[in-house]
Amino acid sequence: MPDSASSLLPSLQDLLATAVDAVGGTERPGQVTMAEAVQKSIRTGEHLAVQAGTGTGKSLAYLVPALRHAIEKGKTVVVSTATIALQRQLVDRDLPRLAKTLKKSLGREPTFAILKGRRNYLCLHRLDTGAPEEPDDNALFDPFAVSALGRHVKRLFEWSSETETGDRDELVPGVTDQAWRQVSVSAKECLGKDKCPSGTDCFAELARAEAGRADLVVTNHALLAIDALGGYQVLPEHDVVIIDEAHELVDRVTSAATAELTAGMVSAAVKRCGRQISEDIVDRLEEATEGIREIFEDIPQGRLDDLPKPLDAVLQVTRDAARACITALGPERSGDLDSTTARRQAMALLEEIHDTSVRMLEAFDGDTSQRRDVVWLSSDVIGGNVRPPALRVAPLGVAGLLRERLFGECTTVLTSATLTLGGSFDALARQWGLPVEARPSQKAEGTATDIAPPADNDVPSWSGIDVGSPFTHEKSGILYVARHLPPPGRDGLQPAFFDELEGLVKAAGGRTLGLFSSMRAARQAADELRDRIDNPILCQGEDSTSLLVSKFAEDEATCLFGTLSLWQGVDVPGPSLQLVVMDRIPFPRPDDPLASARQRAVEARGGNGFLTVAATHAALLLAQGAGRLLRSNDDKGVVAILDSRLATARYGGFLRASLPPFWTTYDPQVVRGALARLNS
Repeated sequence: MPDSASSLLPSLQDLLATAVDAVGGTERPGQVTMAEAVQKSIRTGEHLAVQAGTGTGKSLAYLVPALRHAIEKGKTVVVSTATIALQRQLVDRDLPRLAKTLKKSLGREPTFAILKGRRNYLCLHRLDTGAPEEPDDNALFDPFAVSALGRHVKRLFEWSSETETGDRDELVPGVTDQAWRQVSVSAKECLGKDKCPSGTDCFAELARAEAGRADLVVTNHALLAIDALGGYQVLPEHDVVIIDEAHELVDRVTSAATAELTAGMVSAAVKRCGRQISEDIVDRLEEATEGIREIFEDIPQGRLDDLPKPLDAVLQVTRDAARACITALGPERSGDLDSTTARRQAMALLEEIHDTSVRMLEAFDGDTSQRRDVVWLSSDVIGGNVRPPALRVAPLGVAGLLRERLFGECTTVLTSATLTLGGSFDALARQWGLPVEARPSQKAEGTATDIAPPADNDVPSWSGIDVGSPFTHEKSGILYVARHLPPPGRDGLQPAFFDELEGLVKAAGGRTLGLFSSMRAARQAADELRDRIDNPILCQGEDSTSLLVSKFAEDEATCLFGTLSLWQGVDVPGPSLQLVVMDRIPFPRPDDPLASARQRAVEARGGNGFLTVAATHAALLLAQGAGRLLRSNDDKGVVAILDSRLATARYGGFLRASLPPFWTTYDPQVVRGALARLNS
């Protein structure tokens, strides 16, 4: 029904029916239930969490009430996603259809725009000024890095005369991060529309202007986090945020709030300072570079519970040297554009180095149980090259930030196919900062589970609803748990695992997506099975992931093995995917700095750190992995988890309750027979 008796707009049901008819589909009960719940949330201001299975049509279920609200109230609605694929689906397919379809009903055609962080757009001024290359730590070990960088930058120059948006995601194939940095700027480096000679043509400013005029703005979780946590407004004024792929919100916000310090960063700052300040002041920063490089090589990698004295000293030196350079640069003065540009670029990096050093030093203040940040040293492996160590700092949790600066500012709808873990919204609600004190009783799918607001009016009120799935999981899929296998060990996959995997893949006739907890395990399994079976086996890393997925989808006899991005990013309906195999329960690594610190913090408060952190992480990934199997109403198959702990461990019940309600078996003969019948 309309939001109010005075509303002149058609009812939600009529709008949804019109929209569904236009895209050639049929209304589903879950879709209608979700749309009504979203509209209620927008009307009342109560936050909403919606679990909606694949195939529910959840995009239409939130877009229709969102556009209706935007037109009726004249307020912008923000839709945030985690992946480029969903952004493109919304902007290139769903919203154009909806806007045209609903134009007559809503009185005018709704407008929409996509908005990303400034770093995602080509900077015409930086392109024109020929910004100097930034030093890259990896180039020290790769003699071909500079020539590869030059080729990428040349391609970017050519692309700049063709693109209408300057959006990095439209450049296919892409370029390296180092190459993109040569033609983009951060918000702090930007001269601003009024000072920049390219300001009127600036891609980032044009995107922001378009977003400011739009009824609905599509963005990503990272920019949403920057807008909420950064202290300055990036998104246009809005009163409703819809977060799709909400299961990834905490990780994306954590990433946005993570800072790092490397010798390469400080070396780049030295270069940027150049002749702008006196040599003796710059020398202090250069000495800090050497100190960082030496200390980072000497300190063991991993989480730091205490601040080693040598690291304490080098952080203080870095902080003070950066502050001295900032002071020497002084306030911005009117002058030639080149000087202003150089100062902005130097100042942006100096402030980042200074603020990160301060944050890292303060992270060790006070008792361990009272700390809010986690600091660790690690080296990344990119393209087979091990990069020099980086010192990183991240928040122990983001619940307080989200509660205050997201849920405290606007009505928020969170949706995903996997939000109830262990049969409840509680696990993710805690991470989001939503209250779980009034624990809801379990209700049937498709009915709302209300959580009454606590007496404290500052605590956000919210409700959760599971609108179910169009799939009959118990008839379309089998969950097979290999209870007879020995528990996985630390020394790689065991012979019994390969025997089990071989039998399953042969019975399925290929058609297998293998999801592994590490690239080492994925490669080990691929190498072993290539010697045992005739089916083609693709392994992540051997080509671009998108191309591998395309090859897998085209040939029913092919298998695809890989790790994290495949757990969440594969959409292959039809007979090419009838078996999903997971090698083990995907717990975080015991030495994962953030997960281990969070687990310890929960235990310090008397909670179950393992269940709250490690098991919740595993449950989310298991649910995402299992979701790869059924992607259309005609799909059938098996999810096989070759980790006996899912059947034997005390936490197994929580994990199984997080999976779709497949028919379950522990009998290898039963599951091989089922796969063989599907393959016949």
